[in-house]
Amino acid sequence: MSTPAASTSHLVLIPSYNPGVKVDETVRAARAQWNPVWVVVDGSTDGSAERLQAMAAGDPGLHVIVLPANRGKGGAVLAGMEAAAAQGFTHVLTMDSDGQHPADLIPRFMAASQADRAAMVLGRPKFDASAPQLRVQGRRLSNMLADFETLWAGIGDSLYGFRVYPIAPLMTIMRSHAWMRRFDFDPEAAVRLCWAGVRPIQIEAPVRYFSAHEGGVSHFNYARDNLLLSWMHLRLVAGFGVRLPFMVAKKVLR
Repeated sequence: MSTPAASTSHLVLIPSYNPGVKVDETVRAARAQWNPVWVVVDGSTDGSAERLQAMAAGDPGLHVIVLPANRGKGGAVLAGMEAAAAQGFTHVLTMDSDGQHPADLIPRFMAASQADRAAMVLGRPKFDASAPQLRVQGRRLSNMLADFETLWAGIGDSLYGFRVYPIAPLMTIMRSHAWMRRFDFDPEAAVRLCWAGVRPIQIEAPVRYFSAHEGGVSHFNYARDNLLLSWMHLRLVAGFGVRLPFMVAKKVLR
């Protein structure tokens, strides 16, 4: 397999928890587009760690980190970022392990980040018929709240996890907050990075939901995760209230 030249600043980071065999396809697709690709196996018990480690043994552009217990998506991303920063990387593109995100757009997102390294590059999802309408409609409230909490800074879709983050500001934020470790990671990361002055850049990207027959695996729990999002937005609205005078003043002075 021909592989892109290795980047010393940007890597693809894939948090993975019991993804089934779809992760194998996801990793191969990502490796075809970028070098290096790191996978953080987040306490998986489905045998994917062993398969991925076997893949990495024959591919110097693939690195696998195995966490002994599940930490949640945000926890897995933080572990990957800390390891990446220790090796001199400055940015990570996060993508889900279940094949929903478009690996062919990795170079475009990375190029946008390399052109503006202080920004975060956020995917703006384009849904097809495979998307569950309950989830598509339900995310609108979270997006409206994220816009309000940032005074419409340009996040777009707060829940779409196909993104490029600058490592340093995100690690600083996560180390100072105990939350942002599970399903609340993506929206809270985007809002707090905006508060920290990290400008969002949006790029449209498709999202594909696979059925169980196609090997799709979903760990989304409507009751648990919507409660988690509700608690997250309560925290963010409270933080927004404290920051509001400064945010308004900043907009006026632009």
